[in-house]
Amino acid sequence: MKKYSLFSFVFLFCFYSYGQNPAPGLKQTKSILLMNGVLHIGNGKMIENSLVGFRDGIIDLVADATTSKIDMSKYDTIIRLGGQHVYPAFIAPNSTIGLTEVDAVRATLDFSEVGGMNPHVRALIAFNTDSKIISTVRTNGVLYCQVTPRGGTISGTSSVVSLDAWNWEDAVVSTDDGVHLNYPRLPFRIRNEREGEDPLAVYESSLIQLNKYFADAVSYLNSPDQQEKNLYFEALRGVFSGKQRIYIHVDYVKDMLSSIDFCSKFNFPKPVFVGGKDAWKITPQLRACKIPVMINRIHDLPSLQEDDIDLPYKLAYLLARDSVEFCLQNEGDMEAMNTRNLPFLAGTAAAYGLEKELAIKSISLSAARILGVENKIGSIEQKKIASLFVSEGDALDMRRNKVTMAWIEGRKVTLTNSQQSQYEKYKTKYGVK
Repeated sequence: MKKYSLFSFVFLFCFYSYGQNPAPGLKQTKSILLMNGVLHIGNGKMIENSLVGFRDGIIDLVADATTSKIDMSKYDTIIRLGGQHVYPAFIAPNSTIGLTEVDAVRATLDFSEVGGMNPHVRALIAFNTDSKIISTVRTNGVLYCQVTPRGGTISGTSSVVSLDAWNWEDAVVSTDDGVHLNYPRLPFRIRNEREGEDPLAVYESSLIQLNKYFADAVSYLNSPDQQEKNLYFEALRGVFSGKQRIYIHVDYVKDMLSSIDFCSKFNFPKPVFVGGKDAWKITPQLRACKIPVMINRIHDLPSLQEDDIDLPYKLAYLLARDSVEFCLQNEGDMEAMNTRNLPFLAGTAAAYGLEKELAIKSISLSAARILGVENKIGSIEQKKIASLFVSEGDALDMRRNKVTMAWIEGRKVTLTNSQQSQYEKYKTKYGVK
């Protein structure tokens, strides 16, 4: 037993050391001009031959090179892209990246706390900027994420962070942007007499407890005389005032309709649905209530037998067609490591009906809007943070995505990771050219 424990400690220590990321980029000191790139602004528009300039970490020029004349001497560094593609930093919402390292090693999992009601738990302070996974997703253009807790009925609060920083204090873009609620799910079938508890009774009991909890929170927050602070209810104050969003994790029609009633009952100013597998069935209600949807991983099978086999692929198109605001996210098995596939989820959505520039928007500006950080990141526009990257080919196509340069807040990001190092190592060993 002692030998096993010592081995485990050495393994984890070596793994952690090996997983260190390169040092974060240095603060931008020289202005940069990107010329002759195919610019995907992130707002649904593009410029075939573009000029993009930034200084002091802020974008100060976005123009069409064919119609604009500028004084290039105003920029210290000029980079001619020769037709390469320029994209805004991609954003991964509802992610456990930085909270988990190896799914099979419990000691590296830090996204869930004991207990069912944990609105006061902050995922941000557990975010590990030295996660080995981070450098693997940056090389596909994913430069920001919403670090999100899991488990229980109320999981805790998420925060939006950059993926190039010394620590979580340096990484944070939006602190405690919202509280995450796992809404009770109506059972698909009634209890078999030979089974134990009645699933319907459990569901109804869960709903009663949830409504009572929020009713108690309202009473506490509206009380003028508070003898003692209740940290659990204090953590919900922003949800009721509109300073924070409430992210309701829900998938199916009846549960979503129940969630809409729940939001109406407590008058939440900024609700967001996370998952939304059946969102296409209730688009009028979502539009009327102005509830955006973080679509679940679309590289998946349909949940119901009667659904079209390609429903997950075309869900983004169906919501866009009906004018429901949405973004893409990647919750599921091995989600942290699979965050690197976020651009390819957008590529699949584009292949199944969604307009190409809107597919890019679904992992850039739309994600930023839903997270409440659209004034900082999400698109390549003047006065926004200079967080962008350059790819030799289409960043949504796994065959052509090849990120050559990236910047976060104007800082040049190192685009190396352990997978590339292993490739170069063994390519040399076996004489591959």
